[in-house]
Amino acid sequence: MIRLPSNHAAITAPLVASSTHFPGIPIGRSLLDGRPFRLSPVLTEASILPATNSIALGGLGSGKSTTAKVRAHREILHHAHQYVVIDSFGEDNTGEWGALTHSLGGRVIKAGDFNLNPCSSLFPPEVREQLIRSLIAAVEPGALTHQATHALQHALNHPKATSLTGLVDVLVLPEAGRWPIAKLTEWGEGAAIALSRYTEGSLRGLFDGPDASLPETDLPILSFDFSHLDRNSPAIPSLMAAVSCWAEHVWLRQSTAAHRHLVLEEAWQILLSPATSELIQRLLKNSRKAGLSLDVVMHTLSDLGDGKAQDLARLCEVAHVGRLGPEEAGIVGALLGLPAWAIQEIPNLEPGQAVWKVGPHYVDIIQTVLSDEEARLTDTSSRRRQAQQALAEQNTALTLTKEKEEEENSVGDDRGRNLAEPTEQDTNEEEGGWDWDMPPNVIDTRHRDVIQVAKQGRCGEAAELAAIGERQDITTHGINSDQAISWLSTRAKVADLCGSPDTAAQLRATVARMGKEVDWWANETDKSDASPSPDWHHGPQPPAPSPHPDHNEQPARRHRTWTYVAAVAALTIATVGVWQTAEDDKHGQEQKERQEKAAAYKGRSGAAIDIDNVDADVVARWNRDGDRVIVELRSYFDEDAKYLRLDAAGKSAFSTREDDWYPKAPEIVVPIKDPLADVTIRIAIGGKTWKEGSRATSRTIRLSPTGIAYDAETGKKLPSDL
Repeated sequence: MIRLPSNHAAITAPLVASSTHFPGIPIGRSLLDGRPFRLSPVLTEASILPATNSIALGGLGSGKSTTAKVRAHREILHHAHQYVVIDSFGEDNTGEWGALTHSLGGRVIKAGDFNLNPCSSLFPPEVREQLIRSLIAAVEPGALTHQATHALQHALNHPKATSLTGLVDVLVLPEAGRWPIAKLTEWGEGAAIALSRYTEGSLRGLFDGPDASLPETDLPILSFDFSHLDRNSPAIPSLMAAVSCWAEHVWLRQSTAAHRHLVLEEAWQILLSPATSELIQRLLKNSRKAGLSLDVVMHTLSDLGDGKAQDLARLCEVAHVGRLGPEEAGIVGALLGLPAWAIQEIPNLEPGQAVWKVGPHYVDIIQTVLSDEEARLTDTSSRRRQAQQALAEQNTALTLTKEKEEEENSVGDDRGRNLAEPTEQDTNEEEGGWDWDMPPNVIDTRHRDVIQVAKQGRCGEAAELAAIGERQDITTHGINSDQAISWLSTRAKVADLCGSPDTAAQLRATVARMGKEVDWWANETDKSDASPSPDWHHGPQPPAPSPHPDHNEQPARRHRTWTYVAAVAALTIATVGVWQTAEDDKHGQEQKERQEKAAAYKGRSGAAIDIDNVDADVVARWNRDGDRVIVELRSYFDEDAKYLRLDAAGKSAFSTREDDWYPKAPEIVVPIKDPLADVTIRIAIGGKTWKEGSRATSRTIRLSPTGIAYDAETGKKLPSDL
């Protein structure tokens, strides 16, 4: 079911996701069609994804950093990728990647805990010069004149220039060369003053140490924690430049991992700095050849200005855009080439939801799915929750105090009240025994208003009003509530009035599959023109009070001649009543189970399975009309997969490995009569030892439209494919 309650883009958005699959780690679920979303850029064909770099954007609390950490966690565990993170944001002077890094056996390196020597012989001569120029530009951009550059090159050739301190000494007291000493001293003065910030000033201890303290290159993850530094300090772009050079010329050359990732948190600081933007641009352009992915995380592209920095964002083939304001959404959408419907959805996204653009064509809206462990490791809102908890405790204390005061006041009022004066409770009892307040009659005119607007030909406005009402009822009552589902019927009526019968039919089929009345609103809509207040949504009405028996009334006399006849009749009625009650109970239980199943309906089910040592997923999708189920078996490039087969309802599909290409995902379409009934599938998979013509290991699975899968033989619930 396509359902984006924030507005009607779910109806108009093109279903790009329905025809595209990416291999790799699970990330979440599509909000357009409910299918799982997987992506490991390095496993995707180069024709679809030329580069593997990614950019994640979004406001505070949108979930961009959480998704980045979840991706890292799964890539390391599933594919043994290596990560280096430049982390410049966190709580309590601790980077937000710390917990995840420690859990994976990595190392967190705080600024000042290691020294990176820019004059190290580990770097080629041209890299040493570029890195030192970056350090100078970070603190004194105007110091790098043509003459200063020549003086720096001359000093770097001196035998004493093996450390930053030695380089400063050579710049202050140069030896004669092609130019006189006096000129070299004059030209190198500005560069020497800038570099002295790192040897004698506030930035000392970062770059003036030996090579022996360089970080390890064989850990699964390294996090450089700059969170305790002033975010406006020149130390941050300087350190980023140094770490980038170390990553390019030491880590990438010594690492043996299949693929590496360099994560830039708060990337605007590094992309805006002239000292580092050239380094990052070179890494982006050469990332594919180097076996590297740059994963850039930042709030918005507006932080980069209008210059060269924004051009770097275009080099990222994978984009993750969380919630942004409408203006920012337009800027980002124009720069990344997002379609209009996706740009319209960005301001309405919830935490953990994002518009994903993969390559030039694929666009989807994805909800990131986290395990309990990942939620704990990626949590970055402890302070906010503490504040919320403190506020809740304060409100609770105030409420208790207020209730106590009201109770004391009520006791005082009772004591001062005239005992002869009847209370409200006494009055209620005299009038019929009501001992509770009757709820007010609540009339909801929103549906009628939407229909009226549609009848006037303002279809866009009607769709928007329906979306607002639906969002309000989902927030208040839940996504499967009658109030929320009723908006599907209203939207169907709007579609009819606006000349979209296919859309209307799809919406009504969705309501019918969920066990609801499709046209409950029809009569009320017709009456809305005649009655100013149609009785659509009423509050719960109290049950009719049972009459009080009159104890003075004498029971009627019974005739003894009818005693035996009455007994026989009573026995017969009781027997029929017991049988009827049993049938009613059975029917009621079945009806209740069906309603519960309709309420939990997702129109999608899947299971992660292991057959013949092959990891695979079986996925079933119920179509909108409720007359067929599409079942697919995926092995996601498992190197042991040789044969995949699906069988159900007389339908079969299979694929085999050919010319060392992995078997394609077989797919069958199973016709159904009841959209709420489970579908039973037989799955056969041939693993590493399977030979063509031999029988493959098989398993029978029952897939429920509620999203749950079971082993058909044992009834045991199977793990989800997500």
